[in-house]
Amino acid sequence: MVPAGFLLLSSFDILVPASTANLGGGFDTLGVALQLYLRARIVDVRQDGGARLQVVSSRPPVRGTNALERAFAAASREASGRVPTVLVETDSDIPLAAGLGSSAAATVAGLRIFERVAGPVGETTLLALATALEGHADNAAPALFGGMTSVVEAGPRSPDDSGEAGCTVRALQWDWPNDVRFVIATPHAGLSTAKARAALAPTISRKDAVFNLQRVLSLVHALQHGEYDRLRESLQDRWHQPARAALVPHLGAVLAIDDPDVLGAYLSGAGPSVAVLARRNFDRVERLLASTCEAAGSPVDVRTLAVHLGQDRQASRDGREGQDGREGNVPSSPSRLSSPSRPSSPPTPWRSA
Repeated sequence: MVPAGFLLLSSFDILVPASTANLGGGFDTLGVALQLYLRARIVDVRQDGGARLQVVSSRPPVRGTNALERAFAAASREASGRVPTVLVETDSDIPLAAGLGSSAAATVAGLRIFERVAGPVGETTLLALATALEGHADNAAPALFGGMTSVVEAGPRSPDDSGEAGCTVRALQWDWPNDVRFVIATPHAGLSTAKARAALAPTISRKDAVFNLQRVLSLVHALQHGEYDRLRESLQDRWHQPARAALVPHLGAVLAIDDPDVLGAYLSGAGPSVAVLARRNFDRVERLLASTCEAAGSPVDVRTLAVHLGQDRQASRDGREGQDGREGNVPSSPSRLSSPSRPSSPPTPWRSA
């Protein structure tokens, strides 16, 4: 069976979704997989024990060692058997440095390619590896499992705060309502995660911490129960969004949108992409979002995206809706959501801890 977060289109193709994280107050905790993809194709496998992945062509171009190669190398170091050299081509529609999980998608692609040529790895181990490489799990979890996830991390923090050394990571999966879409505006200029994180204060007040806890729990509850009138308030945040407003000049105007077609707005990940939630009139919402950003001096590309559920969760939802006599309305491409079963791979023994 194909694991939920990614799709194996053929023996040689892997598809990994983008993701949007934080959703207001769920800083470093909440993430949702999106129907926007990185595609990786294995073009050659050399059984030379080289334990190396090389990207031979890519769109957009990559320079130097990239996240796919680092992830493959990290997985290879934990393998007790011989791991081949793999040559891959990549083609990604996920914009870089945009707050849409491009790095997490590339990391997960590298780990899934390792699985394809060396044998399966447990999902808990994959999430721990991705988190160590990424530094945080809120994008890695939806890229691995699809849908909406929250993460729980435990373990000693590394000295440079770049990741979790020896941490244990658990992903919790939540339902995302199939009639709610993300309308996302991505500025033409990117914003590095490091710069966006440097803007954050190391501590927040108890009052603001309580405010965020209340909103993020309200958000999860509202999404599980279809209480869409609560989303606008539930997406509010008093920690990272105010701190990053100076780096994202259109953020304040987008958060202030008051329109009957807009359910709520938030900064996607570290930014500079911003997202609004909507159920109808998507073309109109796209125009509204674009004009709001451009009036604030930020030219943007705007997309309307559905949640990427992954094959297992999509099948579960289709089964529930079929029993109700309804059809799922998440838009899909047959090439994306009709993937074959995972082919068998020669197993590489995985070194136990």
